[in-house]
Amino acid sequence: MGSSKAKRVCIPGAVIVGAGPSGIATAACLRERGVPFLILEKESCVVSSWKMKMYDNLRLHLPKQFCQLPMVPFPEDFPVYPTRQQFVEYVDEYVQRFQIEPVFGVEVRLAEYDRSIGFWKVMAGENEIVCQWLVIATGENGEAVIPKFAGMDEFAGKVLHTMEYMSFHQFHGQRVLVVGCGNSAMEICLDLCNNSSVRTSMVVRNELHILPKEMLGRSVFELSMWLLKWLPIKIVDPLILFFSWIYLGDTSKYGLRRPKIGPLQLKNTTGKSPVLDVGALSKIKLGQIKIFPGIKRLTSDEVEFIDGRKEEFESIILATGYKTNIPSWLKNGDQFFNGKEGFLRNPFPNNWKGENGIYAAGFTKKGLLGISIDAHKIAQDIFSQWDSKTAISLLNYIN
Repeated sequence: MGSSKAKRVCIPGAVIVGAGPSGIATAACLRERGVPFLILEKESCVVSSWKMKMYDNLRLHLPKQFCQLPMVPFPEDFPVYPTRQQFVEYVDEYVQRFQIEPVFGVEVRLAEYDRSIGFWKVMAGENEIVCQWLVIATGENGEAVIPKFAGMDEFAGKVLHTMEYMSFHQFHGQRVLVVGCGNSAMEICLDLCNNSSVRTSMVVRNELHILPKEMLGRSVFELSMWLLKWLPIKIVDPLILFFSWIYLGDTSKYGLRRPKIGPLQLKNTTGKSPVLDVGALSKIKLGQIKIFPGIKRLTSDEVEFIDGRKEEFESIILATGYKTNIPSWLKNGDQFFNGKEGFLRNPFPNNWKGENGIYAAGFTKKGLLGISIDAHKIAQDIFSQWDSKTAISLLNYIN
């Protein structure tokens, strides 16, 4: 591994790959414990996804107390569900507070544990970085998932992923099809409906749980967590679904069939989150968002669906999610990550630590709350091992 031209840099602490919420949260926890670190970020800023790939009207799905980074709550004057811009402001202040200074514009090309010396070697840019601990904080949304449909090359309209969607102003007067039915898809459809000139449709291929954002005066997430303190999940799931039926009615009448397994159990076993309704369902009931099944094929100006219907569209927005890019650069990491999918092999809460000083932050499928939990655990574990001998070992390696 490495090249004779590469400059060797030794870090007597942790190397963190990624300056998203996971990376900066872990860095802050290490800073509080006095453990040195280096953050590598391929983009030009922290939380680049939030700054460059999120639409303007985005708000946090969960109340702010469940989304704060370690040691710093959101400002009291922020709303219960902060906006995208408020979250960005919060993160920028967080970075300044903990004096976190990532190295930007550097992409990790290869990371490998060298058993002969007992350290990690990370190829980033023109440097070979040597460290004892490697924290992977690139997150679950490393690369956009772009499905391939028959006739996709023939379609004359615009096809884009949700990361390119900024606001409904891009689609004035158009017929737009959103492919997907998760939280992002629902919220983008609602955003599009705010422009009365946009005719919005959605492809719902799979079963999904839609829950009210709030129940009984509390967020559905907060209510669920409270109920789980006292009752098993096999009882909480039916309770949540019962109240959802009272609030939302029978969603299957509108082409939105629920899975047989409950929303909390589904989240625990597959990581698939329920949709928290912020107003899109009422638009669906009114016919302002039209529901279609899966796509069969595309033509130059039409989409043919598997039920035989055909419709003309000017734009297609792919709300088809993301995947990690870890398998492309992490060598011999199959015992920790699934080599094909890039997901952690062990389930939460025991999936943050691997062998030989490798850690993963932000792969819990529990959002910002999971990120904070990971950051605390990782920093504490590294701190329990770190001392001046680490620096001495690295100096001996250099010499």
